[in-house]
Amino acid sequence: MTQRSFPRRTVLLGGAASLAVPSLLRAQTSDLESVRRNATSFMAQDWRDHFDSLGKAAVVADTTSRALHYWNADGSDYRVYPTSVPATEELTRRGYTEIVRKKVGPDWTPTQSMMERFPEYKYMPPGPGNPLGTHAMYLGWPAYIIHGTHDTRKIGRRSSDGCIGLYNEKIEELFALCPVGTQVRII
Repeated sequence: MTQRSFPRRTVLLGGAASLAVPSLLRAQTSDLESVRRNATSFMAQDWRDHFDSLGKAAVVADTTSRALHYWNADGSDYRVYPTSVPATEELTRRGYTEIVRKKVGPDWTPTQSMMERFPEYKYMPPGPGNPLGTHAMYLGWPAYIIHGTHDTRKIGRRSSDGCIGLYNEKIEELFALCPVGTQVRII
């Protein structure tokens, strides 16, 4: 009978590794769970749940999942974009409206309620500091806009004063797809 001898270092390293395995498995499971929860926020919507017809095009901005859903006039093009949404429920307007005007290189004037809360806010011409980003689509409700943002940290968060914000490259894409008259629902 031969007796095997294991060096002390091998035994210690093996023991340490066996202690680390359960925590590594928990970390992987935790990462998968957070991805799974996040992915469910961007599940496909059906336009028929929101509109009688697609009209010129249709947009649903979901403030809970922080996603904007777009359909073209015949339903053959469906896209989902991550968004920023209003910072509070008081700033959130829900319901039906439409895109009434579009502008590349929008300027920004703070609303009266913004000025009351943030007296330092001032008019901003188009450019890198402008909170409306590179493109803006104005809704039928005064002061409510679907627009870009230069501050990419805002996307996926409650961070706006009532508007729906997208990455600049995504608002540019959506801007080209949505004619004036596109119906919009904010839920």
